[in-house]
Amino acid sequence: MSKIHIPTPLRQYVGKQASVEVQGTTVAEAMNALVAQHPELRRHLYTEDGKLRAFVNLYVNDEDIRYLQKEATSLKDGDNISIVPSIAGGAV
Repeated sequence: MSKIHIPTPLRQYVGKQASVEVQGTTVAEAMNALVAQHPELRRHLYTEDGKLRAFVNLYVNDEDIRYLQKEATSLKDGDNISIVPSIAGGAV
């Protein structure tokens, strides 16, 4: 199993849990398992056509999946996946 760490703004959709354990051999399978368990999350993470939203970044053991094999990145038992929403704004 892998553990997906849920950012604070999304915890309301997973029963206020900080992390959720899921099965999956790839990031895509793990994320599908997450939204199968917690369907309310889907609209916050994925577009209508099933693509990961541009402002949602995923990390496996602190490695950005965009620099690995994206959602095809392989997982092994005990891996940690972090969902990190992009933050924009601020003033100079």
